[in-house]
Amino acid sequence: MPLTPSEPAVLRVEKAFPTGDRATSIILLERTAPVEIRRGTPFGYDITLTNLTRSTLDDIVLTERFPPAFESTTMTPEPTSREGNTAAWRYKAFPAGGRAVIRVLGSTDRPDDLTWCATVAFNTGLCATTRIVEPKLVLTKTAPTEVMVCDPIPIRLMVTNTGTGTMQGVQISDQLPQGWRMDNGTGVAAFSVGALRPGESQGFTFQARSGRTGVFVNEATATESGGMTAKASAETTVRKPALSLTKSGPDVRFIGRPAEYTLTATNTGDVPATDVILVDAISGVGEFVRAGSNGQFADGKVTWALGTLAPGASKTVEVVLVGRRVGRIADEAVVTAYCADAKAQASTEVKGVAAILLEVVDVADPIEVGADETYVITVINQGTANDTNVRIQCTLPAELSFVSAEGPTAYKAEGQT
Repeated sequence: MPLTPSEPAVLRVEKAFPTGDRATSIILLERTAPVEIRRGTPFGYDITLTNLTRSTLDDIVLTERFPPAFESTTMTPEPTSREGNTAAWRYKAFPAGGRAVIRVLGSTDRPDDLTWCATVAFNTGLCATTRIVEPKLVLTKTAPTEVMVCDPIPIRLMVTNTGTGTMQGVQISDQLPQGWRMDNGTGVAAFSVGALRPGESQGFTFQARSGRTGVFVNEATATESGGMTAKASAETTVRKPALSLTKSGPDVRFIGRPAEYTLTATNTGDVPATDVILVDAISGVGEFVRAGSNGQFADGKVTWALGTLAPGASKTVEVVLVGRRVGRIADEAVVTAYCADAKAQASTEVKGVAAILLEVVDVADPIEVGADETYVITVINQGTANDTNVRIQCTLPAELSFVSAEGPTAYKAEGQT
């Protein structure tokens, strides 16, 4: 494009820095100016700067020295600095393949030729950035603060990288307290996490059981390949309700007489016993008569639903049985609750009562003098126990004399007896 309508020809010069060859140089400097111009006529010229590389160039400074006879009127863009006949343009960062054009307008009133000289300075370098990171290993552990000894204990482990770099080879180990075991029977929970990026978390949940009561502090440890460790602990109190059961009743009862039994269940533990059920199983010669406290009889058992027993609390119930034959009333009771039970026994001997009925009947009555009379003597046990050492003794009046006798055993006769 012609600079002014009167310019017949344009001079173009260029130089590639630093080798002079575009293919192997870093920056190209080009100048476009009129070949000739009349004195006193305004004219302009261009300076073009091109980045020949595929990288950003830093701190480029283009310096233009004007001939003494040249008077500049405008420069686009404005130079970064101007001192005398020298102007400079500074580019802090010149992008790969970037191009900048500087336009200078002015004139001269002298007949001398004008010679412009420009220089360019730049910095080149190869930069790489190494990030300085600081990963941070954080371990949290949660477990219930209180459980029953029968309860499974859920434990949650969470490992987090709250730092700025990735951690490798992250491992978690949880040595359970003495007496604790997982479902697989081991006392150590171990988990392999591997790599953990910044802000990333991984969680693991497992269950353990305690074989004893007490207060347990359980500590877990997380490690990583760089030597960093983190610890976390949780405190769990393991409790157990304890039940005791007493049962009292008579040692002896006669057949048909009621036997009353008293049963008392007590929570001797330090936590409430829940869902308490008392069952009294009747065996032997015992038969159910009645039960107090809403006891329910079925299938030879009396059952009471006692609900919840607070620590130290007791509940007492009664049951009445009867023996219809000689033997023993064998009675065993069991009280159960969640995580607790107890047993108690009581037995009663059922005895019978011996009672004799004696009957004497004369078969022929009256009789003639000299005739024989027969007497039938019957002994009846009308009691509930065997009669022992039974002996029948008959004494005849003086008007009668003994003739003969018969019965289940031998007899002996002496005089009138």
